[in-house]
Amino acid sequence: MNFDHEPRAECAAPAADLREPQAASALQGRLLQVSRLATMGEMANGVAHELNQPLTAIANYAHACDRLLARPGANLVEVREALRQIAFQTTRAADIIQRLRKLAIRQHNEQAPTSVNVLVQELHELLLTDARLHGVELSLELAAQLPEVSVNSGQIQQVVLNFFRNSVDALAARPTRHPPLVIIRTSQTPDHQVEVTVIDNGPGLAPGLTDRLFDPFFSTKEDGSGLGLAISNTIARVHGGSVGYRPNEAGGACFYLRLPVRTRGAAAVSSAGV
Repeated sequence: MNFDHEPRAECAAPAADLREPQAASALQGRLLQVSRLATMGEMANGVAHELNQPLTAIANYAHACDRLLARPGANLVEVREALRQIAFQTTRAADIIQRLRKLAIRQHNEQAPTSVNVLVQELHELLLTDARLHGVELSLELAAQLPEVSVNSGQIQQVVLNFFRNSVDALAARPTRHPPLVIIRTSQTPDHQVEVTVIDNGPGLAPGLTDRLFDPFFSTKEDGSGLGLAISNTIARVHGGSVGYRPNEAGGACFYLRLPVRTRGAAAVSSAGV
């Protein structure tokens, strides 16, 4: 299913005045951390559900070991297999915690060459868990052989998380007749930028709201902080890119992030502005 089409409008409203570098850097750094932690809070139920599965399995296998060892002439082959399963499930639980921790902690400011496909794939399990919890199907459509971009990985992933959470919230607030679906797509634009789009088949946005979407403290949600999209805009600008919104012909919304292709031989730079 292809929801996307050519953009109608792009918003580049600043989230904060960057003319005073030190003050702006400190403020935006704190706002980014607040936004990151708020997103993690919204996804906590899904993470708890995912983490509960390996922990339950560990407990079950541990009880099985206890029962097996209590039998006369215990079968050590079965005990050994149960212990292997405990080790496997422990590693699985640790991976879940590590993914969450990586997103929650403050990231280093340095930008480095990377692939946006890798950044999206690193988020996939976490996003998939949240999508399942809300009855939403998640699909990845990643273009092959995209050029690299020079970015702060944690910050770009935060933008994708913000877009994804907006789509999930919109689908939950106003269900449509179609099964809820979110697509994360990567592509290269005609002007040779790399684009990441988060597309849903929800209700979309009223035309009068689109010009204010990326303004600080503006939110279409009753309990929204109005920071997520504004911070996403700032992150994009610091990376020399842009964010925007466009509706979909088939109904729904599309938020996109565009980033300049990495110049060969470019040195790593700092994204301390966020």
